[in-house]
Amino acid sequence: MPHAASLIWLVAGASLLAVVTRTAVPPLAWLALTFLLHASRSMAAWHGVPYVWLAVYAALAIGNRGILPVSGPAYFAIVAFVSTTVALPFAIDRFGAPRLDGLGATLIFPMALVAAEFLRSRFSPAATWGSLAYTQYGYPPLMQVAAFAGIWGITFSVAWFASTCDWAASRGFEWSVVRTPVLACASVLGAIAIGGSVRLVLAPTDRPSLRTATLNRPVDLFGPGEMTRIAEGRLSADERSRLSAKLTRLHDWFLEGSRREARAGARLIAWPEQNLLVFQDDEPAFIERARRLAADEAVYLAIGMGTVYPGATLPFENKLVLIDPTGRIIASYLKSHAVAGWEAGIMRPGDGRVPVVTTPIGRIAAAICYDADFPEFIRQAGRSFADLLIVPANEWKEIKQIHAQMAAFRAIENGVALVRPAASGISSAVDPWGRVLGTADYFAPGDRTLTVQVPIGGIRTLYARTGDLFAWLCVAGAVLALGIAVVAPGR
Repeated sequence: MPHAASLIWLVAGASLLAVVTRTAVPPLAWLALTFLLHASRSMAAWHGVPYVWLAVYAALAIGNRGILPVSGPAYFAIVAFVSTTVALPFAIDRFGAPRLDGLGATLIFPMALVAAEFLRSRFSPAATWGSLAYTQYGYPPLMQVAAFAGIWGITFSVAWFASTCDWAASRGFEWSVVRTPVLACASVLGAIAIGGSVRLVLAPTDRPSLRTATLNRPVDLFGPGEMTRIAEGRLSADERSRLSAKLTRLHDWFLEGSRREARAGARLIAWPEQNLLVFQDDEPAFIERARRLAADEAVYLAIGMGTVYPGATLPFENKLVLIDPTGRIIASYLKSHAVAGWEAGIMRPGDGRVPVVTTPIGRIAAAICYDADFPEFIRQAGRSFADLLIVPANEWKEIKQIHAQMAAFRAIENGVALVRPAASGISSAVDPWGRVLGTADYFAPGDRTLTVQVPIGGIRTLYARTGDLFAWLCVAGAVLALGIAVVAPGR
């Protein structure tokens, strides 16, 4: 049986992990990882690994309530899988760290944690959901690491701090013994804090800006489940006739709202993901109305919409149509990543290419909601030197905060301003350094229109050029360190 002190550390770490799973509180994530790692290292291996897994499982089962869009046995199975990927780096560290020395003993855990997060994002439907990096939203200097190493550099930084602190504590902080690893970690973290702060201070403030507005649908137009039935394309003739009238009112709502915002000075107007639904037969006439409006008011329209093919096996096109001030369609993009479950069962996926179009105001890129949870996918915008990224979204109340925060890291990674109109969530705009320019909450009372000045002009980032190189180096480093530990004598 583990000592009571170890269990206290374990419970404390798991409790903090449950909190930061739901809400980004940067310091708590550092403490959570440090406490969990200390508990793992202070217990015998055959105790430590199962206990850490159970603690992480309990934390994620509590923290992800309402966040994961499943329930029942499927919910607990998903939590078990994610818990295993989180606990695995602790197991690797528990085996490898005692067999390594000095700096190597402190690096095996952060490399293993990055490797686990990264490989999970590449080979599971969860994408980057659950990455420790997202808990650091709200600490802008550290967030800037994403421009160089992606979110993986942020995860590494937090995990290295935890590993170094516990390693030094286990040696009584005897300076002659712990000096090199402690100085190495402190120097890198200090450079990140200072460098990130300098990067923010030196960010230009004289760039041209674009007045932008995001709209949202009226809350009382459709009854419960009606928009879902329309999207699924399985409607009787009577239902289609009745709901077509509501869709006409919805179309008028968005076009009239766009005209209003254009006359108030907006030059770009963006609509949320699948907030506007249209039957395929009615789409040409609706698009023609939108084109005339854009030309009449000399505005860019970024239309998040869903085109429905009634009776088809895959009846739903989740798309973004971008119209320029001359009324010309300059991009029509189909969402590439369907959310597993309901959406994947009805959606026609796109071709996996992020459109980047050149306009008089700069290069505009587009993606839709879940697409933005895949950093390597959105990196196409950075590689193509985009100046502005438009990401219509549609979510639910429990994830509104964290999902909007996750998107801000894509702006930093690729050096682009981001406009994110969200249905049933938080519409937001951020600059290329991840700083929030404005938000509008769908669930808040009053007008849910967001109006904001968005700076135009991308910046070049290392991540846009090298992608997930740092993450792959961590995978290789973790394998190498584990191999060395296997052949090294036990300590």
